[in-house]
Amino acid sequence: MDPAEIIEDGVLLRPWQEADADAVHRACQDRDIQRWTTVPRPYRPEHAHGFVTEISGRAWAEGTGAPFAVCDPATGELLGSGGLVSIADDGTGEIGYWTAPWARGRGVTVRAVRAVARWSFQTLGLRRLIWQAEVGNHASRLVALRAGFRIDGRVRLADPTPGGGQDAWIGSLLPGEVPEPGSAGPASRGTLVARRAAVFGRPQPTLFATAPVGELRIRPMEEQDLDAVVRTCQDPETIRWTTVPDPYERADAQWYQGFGQAAWARGDAACFVIADPDDRYAGSLDLRLSPADPLLADVGFMTAPAARGRGYLPAALLALSTWGFTTLGLARIEWKANVGNDASRRAAEKAGFTFEGIARGGVSHRGKRTDVWVGALLAEDLT
Repeated sequence: MDPAEIIEDGVLLRPWQEADADAVHRACQDRDIQRWTTVPRPYRPEHAHGFVTEISGRAWAEGTGAPFAVCDPATGELLGSGGLVSIADDGTGEIGYWTAPWARGRGVTVRAVRAVARWSFQTLGLRRLIWQAEVGNHASRLVALRAGFRIDGRVRLADPTPGGGQDAWIGSLLPGEVPEPGSAGPASRGTLVARRAAVFGRPQPTLFATAPVGELRIRPMEEQDLDAVVRTCQDPETIRWTTVPDPYERADAQWYQGFGQAAWARGDAACFVIADPDDRYAGSLDLRLSPADPLLADVGFMTAPAARGRGYLPAALLALSTWGFTTLGLARIEWKANVGNDASRRAAEKAGFTFEGIARGGVSHRGKRTDVWVGALLAEDLT
């Protein structure tokens, strides 16, 4: 396959040249490129030279790929990498890309991916493009969405990055689905998708709340919390009103810590612990986004026995809800508790939740359907 050159929507895509090696080496020192791609670590000058002079040229010559340097058409400056990392006999190509650190925030890669996609369909006659990225790589996911890809689900990675996860998001793009040059596309800047990609693409934050006893920290679970989590989940009241495993072991707490980390990486939940003024575990607090309604979430919580009755939970719940409305753009947060769980209801109402009624058989609780109280807090309730 003969190497091609594309100029579209303010970007130049051309075959790699030997003169690009220094810029490629500099770009691939970036922490995010090393974290989310399979470039060698450490990335040395000989790796960059081999890529631009041998690996990329071989892909073109053998028809197995179409790697492009993404450049500024006016200055020739290297802005990133984008192209087809593989081309299959069934007319499917897989797209891959990275953005140089000095070119981020300008929409360069979205425009480049659209150009590659259009060329792939119109010139190569491909029938489908696929995109894959490790779960948690929200920046890559956002580029794919803006380029028109539909995120179809998750697959296990065949070649995980060292120290990374095992699962990948996968998306597909068909002819006729590539947004036109200059158009906003299906996930334009400022939308909820972009907003949450920025949030979940960063480390989970620590929030703060003021309780009667002092300042609380609402933070990710840490190793130091595990024993207290076990004690809390072995408490009869916790077992009575929640669905924690019974009996509850340290391995269950470790599993839940991993679950929280994975949920944050996926962008579908934020699992926190409540830490008292001495940074000791005082409870757990989860905000779970609805897969059906992007403006809806539900909240769940439990309090360590020694921390009950001190006002920790209402303060932490209000802080988390405020973060959900202001940072995630939620419109409604729901609370549910088994009928009779007066402590949970008091905490929710003190945090501003409005009791709305009873859902008969609303949840499954330890093998049977149970009636639940339902309440909610709306974004406008805090204004």
